[in-house]
Parts: sequence; structure tokens; C-alpha cells
Amino acid sequence: MLEFAEGGDLLKVIEKNKKQGTYLDESLVWSYFIQMLQGIHALHENQIVHWDLKAANVFLSKEGIIKIGDMNVSKVV
Repeated sequence: MLEFAEGGDLLKVIEKNKKQGTYLDESLVWSYFIQMLQGIHALHENQIVHWDLKAANVFLSKEGIIKIGDMNVSKVV
């Protein structure tokens, strides 16, 4: 179970910007990237490999906090 992500998933954000012909702000892209790396690092510290990391499985809170989801195919190594 994952908490509700008011911001939707990253894929929808990318698709919305693509349709509008706009770009995400570079500082926002870096923020998302760093948060994803921190999340992956936390998983790896706990010996967990995600296996299905993609934009559709990266969720956003309304504050812009990243949540990595869809852990169904994750493996403990």
C-alpha cells in the first residue's frame, strides 16, 4: 500500500509538458533526480532491488516529494 500521491506520476507530468510544448524547470528535474537516487540508495541499503523503475512508477506528492512505487517485482538479495 502506498500513500496517495496528489501530484500523480512522473510519466503524466512529462506527457503533460510534452503536449503543452513546455519543459520542466532544470532545478525541478535535479530535485526529482536526487530524490530518486536517495530512494534507490535506501532500497539498496536494505538489500532490495526494484527491477521496474520507470517514470510511471515514480509518484509525486503535491509538495513535489518523490515516492517510488510498484514494488511488486522487487527482490530482496
